[in-house]
Amino acid sequence: MTTAAQNLIQMLTPEQKSHEYFLGQSQPILGTRIFGGQLLAQSIMAAAPSTSKTLHSLHAYFLCAGCASVPVLYKTEILRDSFSFCTVQVNALQFGKRIFTAMLSYMKTEDGLNYQSPQPVYPPAEQLQTEQWHKQQIQNSLPFEHREAFMQTFNIESRPVTFSHPFQPKQEESVYTEYLKTFEPLSENIESGSNLHSCALHQAIAAYYSDYNLYTAAFNLHGLSYASNKIIHASLDHAIYFHRPFRADESMLYEMKTAITAHARGLSYGQMWQNGYLVCSTQQENLMRQI
Repeated sequence: MTTAAQNLIQMLTPEQKSHEYFLGQSQPILGTRIFGGQLLAQSIMAAAPSTSKTLHSLHAYFLCAGCASVPVLYKTEILRDSFSFCTVQVNALQFGKRIFTAMLSYMKTEDGLNYQSPQPVYPPAEQLQTEQWHKQQIQNSLPFEHREAFMQTFNIESRPVTFSHPFQPKQEESVYTEYLKTFEPLSENIESGSNLHSCALHQAIAAYYSDYNLYTAAFNLHGLSYASNKIIHASLDHAIYFHRPFRADESMLYEMKTAITAHARGLSYGQMWQNGYLVCSTQQENLMRQI
């Protein structure tokens, strides 16, 4: 039987067509545009065979909207490969047009100075309901034309600390926090099925869900949501820093905040915590154009 985890890995892992070209399958998420997390994750998986070093940062730009019903062609290029570092550029193309570009930096693992800020305090994941449970509570109040798409289960289990009705938004604190993990454990058989380093797979899954609610905090501040008809929104760029090893099939706390909204843009940043350790940091600027 095919599991949700296997489906996720299959979708996030592009098929290698040549030394530098990979073909990724698309999956619609709440609309016809490609979900940004898909591009982030597939670029990580496409670049992974380029080096045996560990990915420590990714910087990406969303150049134009991609079509969620059409596969994506990824072209990889090694820009630097030294003793300590390796830099890989990944371009994503549809219909011969570049829709996304990313720079991925890899580093040979080494020890060094250690410090991290304290982990924020929230209720544990097991005390919270899943996002899908919250959706079911409000499904009768959803606009009929959006109900089917909205009620689809996301590919990652999410447990929000607080849940906001996207079609009835209200002004809230500029922070959004949730726990995330895959629906099933990633067994050795599932992980080896990717034919890539296990670390890259977990990083790709984290990148996938890092984009899911990152600018919700910016919307909350203004009493808006991604479903609001008063604003045009789109992700402009995305950065991820991987600090420590982690597992995407174990609960991870993801706290997202907004630093500023100005000139029709919002800047949000996030931190992912697991077992008391800060394992990832994210940052994204998004378009917030009032209609």
